[in-house]
Amino acid sequence: MAGPSPPRVALVTGASRGIGRCAAVALARRGFDVVITARTVREGEGRAHASSVLVHDEPVPIAGSLESTAAAVEAHGRSCLAVPMDLLDRASVEQAAAAALEHFGRIDVLVNNAIYQGPGTMDRILDLPLELAERCIVGDYLHPLRLTQLVLPGMVERGEGRLVNMLSEAAFTTPPAPAGQGGWGVAYAAAKAALHRVTDVCHVEFADRGIWAFSIAPGLTLTESMRASGTDQVLLRAGHAPAPPEVAGEAAAWLADDPEAGSHAGKMVSSRRLCRQLGLVPGWPPLPPG
Repeated sequence: MAGPSPPRVALVTGASRGIGRCAAVALARRGFDVVITARTVREGEGRAHASSVLVHDEPVPIAGSLESTAAAVEAHGRSCLAVPMDLLDRASVEQAAAAALEHFGRIDVLVNNAIYQGPGTMDRILDLPLELAERCIVGDYLHPLRLTQLVLPGMVERGEGRLVNMLSEAAFTTPPAPAGQGGWGVAYAAAKAALHRVTDVCHVEFADRGIWAFSIAPGLTLTESMRASGTDQVLLRAGHAPAPPEVAGEAAAWLADDPEAGSHAGKMVSSRRLCRQLGLVPGWPPLPPG
């Protein structure tokens, strides 16, 4: 007689705050044990950095940490492994995957949520140093690709697994204005566009082996980092409509878990549309006044 199935395990990057934290907690609520990664280990250590080389403000303290996300995951009765990881350091990325696999023995879901945050992400072409464009490519494309390479073999061996890549409308939409006036920087947009290619090529190569890959387009999401850096105000003044991070987080968890998610495999999924259709976030979108 076969024994009980082992718990499913999800690895969520950039989970100290924002969408990553929301996704990790939502996955725990759905019964996953969770591995979480980020640079900020303890409360009080987090800092938000300016997204343009033209801004010379000091880094701003920001709430959120691996320890607080781990507590929120464990409050749902699930195990949580918190692994410090620097997305720009390939050895750190590889060590995080190794630690996750050593601890749990498997990764069933990978949520590539973490991004490089700092100067260069919101800079115009003539202001953009190439070394900062390179950071965007490394952090937002190459190292998420490396994580994917490290966890895919186990998924293929078991005949099932899911990859959820957090994208951006910037990857496939022409900005309405230059960066700093309601648009976005070319480095961030190009790196996110590259990450979507990981989704659709993964679908082509592995869908028939039980691997479902998704990209999420969250739209303007009011995370702690955006508020602290002031990026949210620029985009809000330009008319972009915001959503809370729970919207993309719950959408990521649904795609990672639900048996009906297969119809979205290989596609770019609007987390807002999905949440409206399925009612994933109670009270969102809010009812209009009156």
